[in-house]
Amino acid sequence: MQIRDLPYSDPGEPDVRSGPRFLYWLGRNQLAGQLKSLAWGLLHQCGIAGLPLTVGLAVQAAVDRSGSRLAVAGALNVLLGVAIALGDTMLHRTAVTNWITAAARVQQLLARKTAELGSALTRRVAAGEVVAVSTGDVEKIGWFVEALSRFAAAAAALVIICVGLVIYQPALGVIVAIGVPVLALAVLPLLPRATKRADIQREKAGRATELASDTVAGLRVLRGIGGEELFLGRYREASQEVRRAAVRSARMWSLISAVQVLLPGLLLITVVWYGAHLALAGRIAVGELVTVYSAVTLMLYPLQHFEEIAMAYSFSRPSAKRAARVLALRRVTDPAGTDTGVPSRPDSATAPCGDLYDPATGLLAPQGRLTAVVCGDPDAAGRLAARLGGHAEETGDLPSVLLGGVALDGLALDGARSAVLVQDKDPVLLSGTLRELLDVPSSGHIDAADALTAAQCGDVLEALAQASVDADGDPMRTRITERGRSLSGGQRQRLALARSLVTDPEVLVLDEPTSAVDSHTEARVADGVKRLRTGRTTVVFTSSPLLLDLAERVVFVHDGEVASVGAHRELLHSDARYRAVVTRENDDEVRQTTKLTSFEDLEKVEESA
Repeated sequence: MQIRDLPYSDPGEPDVRSGPRFLYWLGRNQLAGQLKSLAWGLLHQCGIAGLPLTVGLAVQAAVDRSGSRLAVAGALNVLLGVAIALGDTMLHRTAVTNWITAAARVQQLLARKTAELGSALTRRVAAGEVVAVSTGDVEKIGWFVEALSRFAAAAAALVIICVGLVIYQPALGVIVAIGVPVLALAVLPLLPRATKRADIQREKAGRATELASDTVAGLRVLRGIGGEELFLGRYREASQEVRRAAVRSARMWSLISAVQVLLPGLLLITVVWYGAHLALAGRIAVGELVTVYSAVTLMLYPLQHFEEIAMAYSFSRPSAKRAARVLALRRVTDPAGTDTGVPSRPDSATAPCGDLYDPATGLLAPQGRLTAVVCGDPDAAGRLAARLGGHAEETGDLPSVLLGGVALDGLALDGARSAVLVQDKDPVLLSGTLRELLDVPSSGHIDAADALTAAQCGDVLEALAQASVDADGDPMRTRITERGRSLSGGQRQRLALARSLVTDPEVLVLDEPTSAVDSHTEARVADGVKRLRTGRTTVVFTSSPLLLDLAERVVFVHDGEVASVGAHRELLHSDARYRAVVTRENDDEVRQTTKLTSFEDLEKVEESA
């Protein structure tokens, strides 16, 4: 895989059982690139390793006054120089390719997982952690993949040098062969502490990133309540904790670097001292001493790769663990211990249709009708809306939602998406023009103009037309900023509703679609949605009397179960708990109302008797 061939047509199914297994899976899937990098690395390292030999031959030829041998040594030096230059260039090229392609593979996996889980992802994993994984963690994982082949080439070169020195000059070669493994393994006792400090630093950095992202997302609210300084102080404190943790981690890594400078220096001094005694005794030639000295000096370069691979692994292991934790999240396809009695159709080419039914709560949304759902707990409403869209709870201990008798959890992702669309209470608008925003996969039966009209986006179009700079006043060509931050909450909400209406799915689930608009606009939006969705199944989670009054069927869910079903006005008189949620009564008022209702029922019974 070359960089120009990215993205991958299929990034594969990762091994997410642990961080190291995920790293191993990445390396195995890039075996060809690793072997190329290893081959060029060996050429580079062996070229460097050969320089001491040719230098020693040149020195000895000069001592012996042999011009022919000096010429041969010079020619060998030129060849080794070409090999070093070519090997280093191609090693850098292939290693960086491994880095970028590994990072791209991880980013594709994360993007695929995000598309698969949708808004359920941020309910299972903090948004800051997802951002940290897709940015800094991806870079660290790519660093380890890139450093692995260079480390393997350096290790192979050290083995070749040690064996060659033992053969070339056994007296000094044995000392080098014993000393090099000691140098390579000397930092191992320091690595656990360095890794622990690095983990602490990354953990604090992740918390600071999450705090920053949450603060930016709620900046408008913070300004409204004057809380900027409070959150600024919190972020300042968190960033200082990151700085202190980074300093403590850097101290340990600097100690490791110092050890890897000190010990090779001691080995070099030992070799020179012992070699000088051997040369004075006439046991070795001057050229041989120069060769061994040069070899030991050049061995310091491949030894640096041992420190780099240790750092790369210690930094990438927790990053890979976090990436594996995100990638391990799954749609529940077959909840354990659940038997709905209805077979799923995961390979169905067409989306199912029919009544939408949740066995866990007893919620039924008949086909082709507008059903309103009232929940006293907004969080429970959000979770139930996600379930209706095929996003089951992570535990997977609840039966699947059925659409026309077909389990949504068992459908292929495309089938589930085309069958049921869920609009969250806080929908996201991507940056781009309004035309691009509404250019989504759809049935083709509803055009953008009708959807915008139904969602009451007239004032939004006027605002976009006035804000247009290079679009000639055409609101459809006006660019919308990221997450629609240039728009008000009500404007963003209505544009998101228009996008959902354009899609025209078999079932549309709306979670509080009009919570940010005034009552007059809300009434018109409710009427427009009902008109445009005629003959289609629509489920609206709301407690707004305006929407509830237009619904053909109202379902009240209490404590995770359907408590009552009927028309809005009927439920107001028959269910005190429903009335309390819709009219915002407090507990005392509910109890008083319940008592009055009981007395009235008793009087009716006595009168009938």
